[in-house]
Amino acid sequence: MKVRSREEILATLDEDGRLDGMPFMPEMLGYCGQTFQVFKRAHKACDTINYSGIRKIEHTVLLQTRCDGSAHGGCEAACSLFWNEAWLEPAAPAEPMVSSHAEQAPRRVGPCSVEKLIAATRRGFDPEKGPCYACQATEFLSATRPLSAYDPRPYIEDVRSGNIDLATLLHGAVYRVSNFIVRRSERLGQRLGLGDALARPLMACYDGLQKLLPDGVPFPRRKGSIPVGHPTPNLALGQLAPGSWVRVKPYAEILATLDGNNKTRGLLFDAEHVPYCNKEFAVRSLVQQIIDEKSGYMIRFKSPSIILENVFCQGAHSDSRMFCPRAIFPYWRPVWLTPVERGRGAGPAMAPACPPQAAASIPHQRVIWLREASNRCDS
Repeated sequence: MKVRSREEILATLDEDGRLDGMPFMPEMLGYCGQTFQVFKRAHKACDTINYSGIRKIEHTVLLQTRCDGSAHGGCEAACSLFWNEAWLEPAAPAEPMVSSHAEQAPRRVGPCSVEKLIAATRRGFDPEKGPCYACQATEFLSATRPLSAYDPRPYIEDVRSGNIDLATLLHGAVYRVSNFIVRRSERLGQRLGLGDALARPLMACYDGLQKLLPDGVPFPRRKGSIPVGHPTPNLALGQLAPGSWVRVKPYAEILATLDGNNKTRGLLFDAEHVPYCNKEFAVRSLVQQIIDEKSGYMIRFKSPSIILENVFCQGAHSDSRMFCPRAIFPYWRPVWLTPVERGRGAGPAMAPACPPQAAASIPHQRVIWLREASNRCDS
């Protein structure tokens, strides 16, 4: 799809630089006139403000674009950008439209300008906290509406749109059922004074099944072994920098660095990290500050966290955000990674953010992590 011109997009925005509640941010202006493959249809996305689960979005897609934070104080979260279909047009006359909504010429909603877009990135100032920012992440609730976790239609749309295939949907269903059974057995074991004795064999059975599947993932919601309140390992970045190659340590080794809340020095190791264990990736960037979606203020880390290239939340092992397409980058501690020589191959790393085969399957359809609160703070 081709991003429309600056003038066409400004004509769709209200005075606050929004369309249907979704901000068009200054960082997106640089993409005007360029052509991108559709990554996924954003018919739903997870709530990273109140953690209420999945919410519905209308007429929106994700392209192969991310925010660089240049208009928002240098935020380094690199969030995927939401694109209303009214801001896009076919890249070529023969290319099918994303939907009938995009076939319409951009409608004029209200007066907007680049200056107003820039002004809309601030919504206040605190002498201690600094600017209060507004972006697509902080205004997410205004552009979406609640979606029932028991409504099967979003999952049908996931498959129909090409966001996921049927095998991925079935794999997710197996995980959801397995996780429900394991959690119930844990609670029963605790009531009987058996701890996790009932849950361990169930997790082992799940692991055995995963070994039979291509790219199987062990049960991803085990608990860390360090008691809560005790210190967790602290490893400096060393020579790690953008472009460095690392191997994610085996899951069992990472569990040994986590406390009972699955954190190392305040940073959560989530179930969505687990599929990347035992694989090699390049370091994409180091993260020292991000905007907190709930407050709008900048959070500054005491020590940098790491983002890995093509490593993002797949929403495959999270009850409240199953198959969310936002592809949020999880953060990594150096102690979870092993540096490798740059000349070595990447091994069985995950596929790129938008595999060519996935992109090719989308045009004939109507196309378009949860980062936990504790995953944002560096204690």
